[in-house]
Amino acid sequence: MKWIVLYGLAGLIVASGPVWAVDPVLNNAVHAQTRTPDMIARDAARHPAAELAFFGITPRSNVVEIWPWTGYWTQILAPYLHEQGTYTLAMGVPDSADHANGFAMTPSFRALLDAHPEVYGKGTLTMFGPHHPDLALPGSADLVLTFRNLHNWMGSGDAPEMLAAIHRALKPEGVLGVEDHRANTKTAQDPKAHNGYVRQDYAVALVEKAGFRLVGTSEVNSNPRDTADHPYGVWTLPPSYAMGAVDHDKYTAIGEADNFVLKFVRR
Repeated sequence: MKWIVLYGLAGLIVASGPVWAVDPVLNNAVHAQTRTPDMIARDAARHPAAELAFFGITPRSNVVEIWPWTGYWTQILAPYLHEQGTYTLAMGVPDSADHANGFAMTPSFRALLDAHPEVYGKGTLTMFGPHHPDLALPGSADLVLTFRNLHNWMGSGDAPEMLAAIHRALKPEGVLGVEDHRANTKTAQDPKAHNGYVRQDYAVALVEKAGFRLVGTSEVNSNPRDTADHPYGVWTLPPSYAMGAVDHDKYTAIGEADNFVLKFVRR
């Protein structure tokens, strides 16, 4: 049973079990025939329908996804928002001197979009990086979603700037959804997050300092088997398997990293 913590105007609300209802359109998007087998295989670890429902997404939402990378969430968000919503993919900046170029459009991602124009053709592509902060029109987005990117911004030292840009793109009371690898609270936070892990309390403080208010947390992607102290950081675990065949079965048994899921609103 998963635990969700919601912060309401009347104080702290704690609920056991899912407190969301997954709408049929979202369920259909998760099971879209255009999704690829390698992405579907990760659903058991990532729980996409529950996480998106927790963030409060609707088929009419104006959504910006930050750095979609291999397109796991793109394969769900694009069909979900296709008919009534707005979907913006904020890609990294190509040929840039900053870290955002590592998340720019790749040939494989371009091929993903081109393979099904009837699904992906309605999406809007923008560029987003420390020197390209205009990821969407100011005050236009209902939701901005960033999955496992916060540690990258910490590593490059520009998390405040990136969060400030997201703040500008969101409507007042718009939602920022943040997922990242959870560090052990018994260890001090590396400000650069070199191992890919971020303490949840550290993440909350960082995001709230940028003008957001935490309104909910979800344990939908928790993994108590992850001790967050692996030889090559989070990339030791699947799907990266940084150690290759060495202890492969051991890390397969652990599974994907323990992840926090945080819901903020723009103040």
